[in-house]
Amino acid sequence: MGKIDFNKLNKTPKITKVSILDQDGKIIDDDLMPDLSDEELVSLFKKMIWSRVLNDRSTKLNRQGRLGFFAPTLGQEASQVASEFAMDKQDFLLPAYRDVPQLVLHGLPLSKAFLWSRGHIEGNKYAEDLAALPPQIIIGAQYVQAAGVALGLKKKGQANVAYTYTGDGGTSQGDFYEGINFAGAFKAPALFFVQNNHYAISVPREKQTAAQTLAQKAIAAGIPGIQVDGMDALAVYAVTKAARDWVVAGNGPILIETLTYRLGAHTLSGDDPKRYRSQEEWEKWNKKDPLNRMRKYLEDKDLWNEEEEDIWVNEVNAQIDEAINEAEQVERQKVSEYLQHTYVDTPANIQAQIEKFQAKEAE
Repeated sequence: MGKIDFNKLNKTPKITKVSILDQDGKIIDDDLMPDLSDEELVSLFKKMIWSRVLNDRSTKLNRQGRLGFFAPTLGQEASQVASEFAMDKQDFLLPAYRDVPQLVLHGLPLSKAFLWSRGHIEGNKYAEDLAALPPQIIIGAQYVQAAGVALGLKKKGQANVAYTYTGDGGTSQGDFYEGINFAGAFKAPALFFVQNNHYAISVPREKQTAAQTLAQKAIAAGIPGIQVDGMDALAVYAVTKAARDWVVAGNGPILIETLTYRLGAHTLSGDDPKRYRSQEEWEKWNKKDPLNRMRKYLEDKDLWNEEEEDIWVNEVNAQIDEAINEAEQVERQKVSEYLQHTYVDTPANIQAQIEKFQAKEAE
C-alpha cells in the first residue's frame, strides 16, 4: 500500500454562501432576489425594527427588575425575523432561549413572552392553535425535539415543517448531530438553523470546532447544508423560502448556517463581551448592521423614510408598554407553585417542601 498524504484530503467540502445585499443596501445578485412585493418588503423591515426595539426595551425592563432572564438579539434581526417571515403559521417552531422574537411573530402574545422571562408558569401555557413549544434552555435539545415533531408531521401527511434554531456553540452538543441524523435518516420535514453569531458565551467559534464551516456538518448526516449572510434579510428570506419548499416537497431536512453577529452580551446575567472580544471586531460587524442595510435598500426604492420609522417605533413602544403592564397584572407565583411545576411526579422531599411553604403562605 502506498503512502497516504492526509494533508491533501479534502477537509472542506464546498459550501455555498448566499448574499444578496451588500453593506450599503445595494443588490449584488439579481438572480437570487426573492419574489416579495413592496408591501411585503416594508412589512419585513417593520418586523426587524420591532425586534430591535423589543431588544432595547427588554434590556431596560430587565435592569428595572421588571423582567427576568433575557438573551439580547441585537444584530441578529435578519437571521431571526427574515427566516420566520418565510414560514407558514402551521409550521412548528422549536425556539432556543434567544429566539423570543420568532416566537412572538409566530403568534405568542408578547405578554406571555414577558411572563416566561419572569419564570411564571403562565408564560408556558400556549393556545392550542399555536404551533410552537416554549424556548429551550438546554443547549441543543430542541434539535432532537424538532426531529421528532417533524417525523410526526410526516406521519400525519401534513404539508408543513418543524423548524428550530441553535447557536454556533450548539453544534458542539451531541443533541445537534442526533437531531439532524435522525431527521435525515427518516427524511423528516425539518429546517435546522444554526445562528453562527461567533461566540458561545465567551468561547469563539474557531475554538469550538476544527470544521471550517458549520454548514458542512450536515454532510455527515447526509443532508444538504448551506451558508447565508445572516446580516442580509433578503438573503436569509430567499434561502429559507427555497429550503422550506424543498423540505415540504418530501426531500428531507436542510441545515442553514446564518453568518451573523451578537452585537450585545450573551445574556444580561453578568456577561461582559468586552472581556473576550475586541472593539475593532465589534466595529467591523456593526458596519454590517442588518437594519442599516435593509433601511438603505428601502430608502433607495422610496419605500421608507425617517418619519415613517419614528411613527412605527412609537407604535412598537406602545405595544410593549401594554404587554408588560398586562404581564404585571398576573398574580405572582408563590414559592410552593414554582415547586409544584418542577416535576411531573413530585418526589417526597419536594412535596414536603411544598407543604411547608404552603403553610407559611397561608399565614
